[in-house]
Amino acid sequence: MSLAQQLDPSSTVQAFYATDLRRKREEHGISQADFAREAFVVPSLLNKIEAGVRLPSKELSVFADARLGTGDHFQRLWPLVIKFAFPKWFRPFVDLEEAATIIRSFQVQVVPGLLQTKDYAEALFSATRVEQVVVDEKVAARLQRQAILERDHRPEMWIVLDELVLHRHVANPVVMRRQFERLIIEAQNPRTVLQVIPFSSGAHAALDGPFHALTLDEGLGVVVVDGFRQGQILADPEDVQAAERAYDLLSADALSPRATIDRIAAAMKELR
Repeated sequence: MSLAQQLDPSSTVQAFYATDLRRKREEHGISQADFAREAFVVPSLLNKIEAGVRLPSKELSVFADARLGTGDHFQRLWPLVIKFAFPKWFRPFVDLEEAATIIRSFQVQVVPGLLQTKDYAEALFSATRVEQVVVDEKVAARLQRQAILERDHRPEMWIVLDELVLHRHVANPVVMRRQFERLIIEAQNPRTVLQVIPFSSGAHAALDGPFHALTLDEGLGVVVVDGFRQGQILADPEDVQAAERAYDLLSADALSPRATIDRIAAAMKELR
């Protein structure tokens, strides 16, 4: 019995997507090889998608709906399925992030995921030397998180970046320039406050590392503290209060939003 035949569609959303895709394809009398060819997907990849081993792309979901006459069935499932590209420990945070009214973030090394361009994110994930298909899945998942910024009632974002973020060129100058442009555009959004804490500030309140703090409409807020292999999601009120206080101190030491835009623009000019 193949892996696809052993899948329990009720176990996860990914398993439901995989078994439904296979069932609909077979109902239409389309072989796996033909479906892959028409969808411009490598047959071995489609086999893994239908076995629940690999994640589908948004493009495949659009094609499947059109080819199989399923309306927007697979397109509606895809945002739920792509969350499986995140580590298990991080998935609850993504759900909470979607419900947050205020997002506070402090980053030391890289641009926060919610503000990364596609090429910048791809450069980050490629540095881990994993298969390209895995990189594509992770990039798609990260960009899907950014959908909350397109909502009519998007959350407020308060972001402080260590100046090191502007000097760590994770990709070529073209990619970095576009990433800086994205930051400047976001910094001018009324729902965003973006600041850079300069090297000249010396010691600050978050030398222990980056973190994210979420304020929710209902219930307690949460904090995510980044780690090497796995971060921590903290919901203890004392931890949340400590993170919010640290963020306030960081913001006080950081450049003003206007001076931050100037500092980012200066970093762009330094690119060669």
